[in-house]
Order: sequence, then C-alpha cells, then structure tokens
Amino acid sequence: MADVAIQQKTELFGKKERRLLTDPFNDNNPITVQVLGICSALAVTSALKPSVVMAIGVILVTAFSNLFISLLRKGIPGRIRMIVQLTVIAALVTVVEQTLKTFQFDLYKQLSVYIGLIITNCIVMGRLEAYAMANKPWQSFLDGLGNGLGYGIILVFVAFCRELLGKGQLFGYQVLGDWYMGNSLMLAPPAAMFIIGLMIWVQRARNPKLIDVS
Repeated sequence: MADVAIQQKTELFGKKERRLLTDPFNDNNPITVQVLGICSALAVTSALKPSVVMAIGVILVTAFSNLFISLLRKGIPGRIRMIVQLTVIAALVTVVEQTLKTFQFDLYKQLSVYIGLIITNCIVMGRLEAYAMANKPWQSFLDGLGNGLGYGIILVFVAFCRELLGKGQLFGYQVLGDWYMGNSLMLAPPAAMFIIGLMIWVQRARNPKLIDVS
C-alpha cells in the first residue's frame, strides 16, 4: 500500500508536473518572456491591493479554464473550439466578477472593466490552445496554475515598486514616513513599462539562452 501511495504521489508531482508549475516563474514567464498580459500590468499596478486581486482572478481563471477545456477537449468540434474556450473563460470570469462585487464592492468598482478583460487576456487563451487542448486534465490544471502564478508574481512586484516609490505606501499604509514626498512618475502607466523592461533586461542578462526567445 505504501508503494502504491508513493507511486501515486510521484505521478501527481513528478518532474514534468513540477516543471509545469515552476517554469513560468522564470524561463517561460508569461510577461517577461512571452510578453503577454502587458495591458493589465499597465492598468492596475499603481497599488498593491487591486494588483493582488487581479492576480488571484487570473490565476483562478487560467487554472480552471485549462482544467475544463482539457476535460472537454475530445468532444469539442475543431471548428468551434475557440467559441467553447471563450464561453468557459467568460463563465469563470463572471464567477470572479460577481464574487468580488459581493464581498469587495469598492474594489469591484475600481477593477470592474479590467476583470472583464480577463476574457481576452492572451495568457488564458494561449494556454488553452497551446496546452489544454492536447494534454490531460491534471497536467493542464498545473500548467494554468503555473502560468497564472508567473503572471501574478510580476504583477504584484510591479505594483509593490510603484506604490512604494510613488506614494511611500503599501496596501494604503504609509511605510516610508512623512519625510518621503513620493514620485508621481511611478504612478503613471509608463512606470510599469520601465519596471517590466528592467526585469526583462536583468532576466536575460542572467540567462543568455532567453535572448533567442521570440
């Protein structure tokens, strides 16, 4: 029985499964390597709280849309596969949106437009086409979870830098003290591009094999 349990655990979290979760953190990050999801990185990262909520929303939608499409993939006619994918994504986004509207209405008003735009996020659609349509449900779920987390980490880091340097605050609480006057440039959308550009530069400087990634 112990051997069976170990084998099942290995099958669930083998080398391939671990790579599905960890690769999007570095060598295959959706934002810094694949250069996807840039619009939301510009729009919602002026403060940490909306960025964390947005990241959680994308993680949930990416992971579960991958899972559901993988479960349905053999029964989806090729001609309407993108319509089915969009329907699944839209249903999940609606759940996220209504949950946020119920429990965090002020934040919902701040993010409502951008939560809806998760439907068109290239990361979500890209993973469905590139992975979920050709792989098993568990691996597809991990792929979606890993890519969502990879996206979320960058989003939260950009928001951390912008709110801290722009206002001297984190989650709305003063951190740097009254002596810090704030840098209004960091609150402007181009600041997100500066930070992401620096991250891409540092990542490629440390990992030259990414320079050839197109």
